[in-house]
Amino acid sequence: MDEAGRGPIAGPVVAACVVLPSGKTINGLKDSKLIPTEKGREEVFGRILNAALDIGIGISDVDTIESLNIYGATRLAMTRAVSHLSEKPDLLVIDAVKLPDLHIRQVSIYKGELQSASIAAASVVAKHIRDRLMAHYHAIYPDYGFDRHKGYCTREHRARIAEMGPCPLHRKTFNRVLTLELPFQ
Repeated sequence: MDEAGRGPIAGPVVAACVVLPSGKTINGLKDSKLIPTEKGREEVFGRILNAALDIGIGISDVDTIESLNIYGATRLAMTRAVSHLSEKPDLLVIDAVKLPDLHIRQVSIYKGELQSASIAAASVVAKHIRDRLMAHYHAIYPDYGFDRHKGYCTREHRARIAEMGPCPLHRKTFNRVLTLELPFQ
């Protein structure tokens, strides 16, 4: 398991749980952050879909992030991802998170996407799904440029928030969003 979207100042956090067959190699599979282009991630995503035995996706929206905090919302998204698998797994291998409410054996690995093919696959799936969601949100809020920065705190994004204020996708409890509501300096 892994997630995408803990660091941005806008949009949901998306978790993925990917079950891969033992010994299966997926060409180009690595941590999503190490695949430099969206097109490259999309290609690896397609290979993961073809190879995976099962995939579960969980999402926590901005309201959930605001009420639980980002860590609690991440754990909830991960729990939801497990619940969307077709069969309950015997073991969860998770990137740097523990899920105490799940009664499934777990191994939490710091920077696990660099050590586990399943975690790397989950990072690609979560990032791909989140990027697609942010492209959808761009159609609703085109002035913010979500199709380009995906909700991360880029110079362009900060300028848009300073100019127009936050939209409903912004995480208003994140200090960077609150301080950007004033005119951008």
